[in-house]
Amino acid sequence: MKNLVMIKLDHIERIYFLGIGGIGMSALARYFVAKNFVVAGYDRNRSEICTSLEQASCNISYEDEPVTIPDSFKDKKNTLVVYTPAIPKNSKLIKHFEDGAYALCKRAEILGEITKNVQCLAIAGTHGKTTISSLLSYILSDNLVDCSAFLGGIAVDINSNLRIGTADITVVEADEFDRSFLKLSPNWALISSMDADHLDVYGTSKLLEESFQLFSDKVEDGNLVVKEGLNVPSKYSYALDSDTADFSATNIRVEHNAYFFDIIYPKGVCKSVTTGLPGIHNVENALAAFSMAYFQGVSTNGIVGSIASFSGVKRRFEYHVKTDHQVYIDDYAHHPKEIEVAIRSARDLFPNKELTVVFQPHLFSRTRDFMDDFAQELSAADKVMLLDIYPAREAPIEGITSQVLLDKITCKQKGLYARSKFPEAIVKTEVLMTLGAGDIDELIQPIKEYIT
Repeated sequence: MKNLVMIKLDHIERIYFLGIGGIGMSALARYFVAKNFVVAGYDRNRSEICTSLEQASCNISYEDEPVTIPDSFKDKKNTLVVYTPAIPKNSKLIKHFEDGAYALCKRAEILGEITKNVQCLAIAGTHGKTTISSLLSYILSDNLVDCSAFLGGIAVDINSNLRIGTADITVVEADEFDRSFLKLSPNWALISSMDADHLDVYGTSKLLEESFQLFSDKVEDGNLVVKEGLNVPSKYSYALDSDTADFSATNIRVEHNAYFFDIIYPKGVCKSVTTGLPGIHNVENALAAFSMAYFQGVSTNGIVGSIASFSGVKRRFEYHVKTDHQVYIDDYAHHPKEIEVAIRSARDLFPNKELTVVFQPHLFSRTRDFMDDFAQELSAADKVMLLDIYPAREAPIEGITSQVLLDKITCKQKGLYARSKFPEAIVKTEVLMTLGAGDIDELIQPIKEYIT
C-alpha cells in the first residue's frame, strides 16, 4: 500500500473510512464524530451499523466509485484515509486515494495513536476478547472509573461498540488479525486464547503464537495476565478449576439455567458469583475480566456486583426467545472451538432438549483449514442446517463448499439451505441456535418473528 504515513492528528480535519461498517472501523468513526471531525466512508452494504452512523452525520457511500467521495474530501491536505485489510486490493477507491497521494493508514495504526498516551488495557485472544473487553469496561464504569472503550461488538448496556469517558484509561480489544495488535502500547494486557485461526494471514499456528509473543513483549513492565496453559510467559494466570493459577473459578454449577461459581484470587475468595450471562465460556470470560479489574484497584465486591448485572454483548450467546417450551440463541461463533463451546453450553443449560443449529461458514480459507473440525463439532447437534459459505474478502476456493462440509457431518438430520429459504425452513424445535460471523445476523429478526 502506497502513501502510508506516521499518523499525526494535529492537522487532520477530515477522515474517510474504507470499510466504515466493520465493527472495529465503526467504533473509530463514532469516536471521531464525537471529537468533531468530518467523517465519511464507504462500505459494501447498508447495515444497521451504517444506518446508525449516517444518523450520526457520517456521509456513507455504497459504491466503490471515486465520484461518490464528498467534495470536501478532495482537499487532501487535511484529510486522512483509514482502511481495513477486508477492502480488496483492486478497490477503485483505494487506487484513487493512492494515485492522489492522500495520507493512508490502517485501522490498527490510528487506534494505537489514540491510545498511546493513556492507560491502555488491551484484551487479546482468538476467542473471548469481545466479551471480556466489554465486561471489563462495564465493571470499570459501574465502579466510577469513567473509562473509554473500543469494542469488537455491540455492548448491550450502552448499545454501542464505543464508550467515551473522562478518565485517562481505555479498554481496547486487541485484534490479532493482520497482526493489528502489534500497533498498540498496552499498560496492562490479557491473552485469553491462541487457537489456530487466520491461517490465511499467518500460514501456521506457530507463526500465530509468535505474534502473540511479540504482543506480550510490548506490555509495560510485564503487566500481563494469560490463561493458564498458553505458551506465553506472564506474571499472572487464570483458569477454571485450577490449583495453580492466580485466579481460578471453582465449584462451578448450574442453578435455574444460570452458572454460579466461586472465584479464588490472590488475597481471598468470592463465593457464589454469577455472571448473568449463559454459557460455561462466560464463566471463564468473567474470571478474566475480574483479574484485570482487580489490578486496576476495583474492589472485589464491586467487581462481583458488576459481573452479575452485566447485560452482555449482542451476538454473544444472545437469547432472542426463552420460554419453557422454546429457546432461540444467536452467537457469533465462526471457529470450531467457538462452536464446540456454544453447543456444549446449550447442552448444559438445556439438557435432554432437541438442539437445531443453523450455521453459516465464514471464509473459504477458514472452512478449508478446519473442515474436519467444523464437521466434528457441528455433529454434536441433533439437526444441522447449513448455509453457503460467506466469502467476506475472499474469492471462492475450488473444492471448498458447504456441501463438502455437510457430507462430513454425522448427525442424522442435516441439510444445505439457501439463505432465501429462511425463516420458513425452520421447523419446530426445542432449542434453536444460529451461528456465524457473516450476514446470518440479518436472519435473526425474521426467525424470531416466525417462531413466536
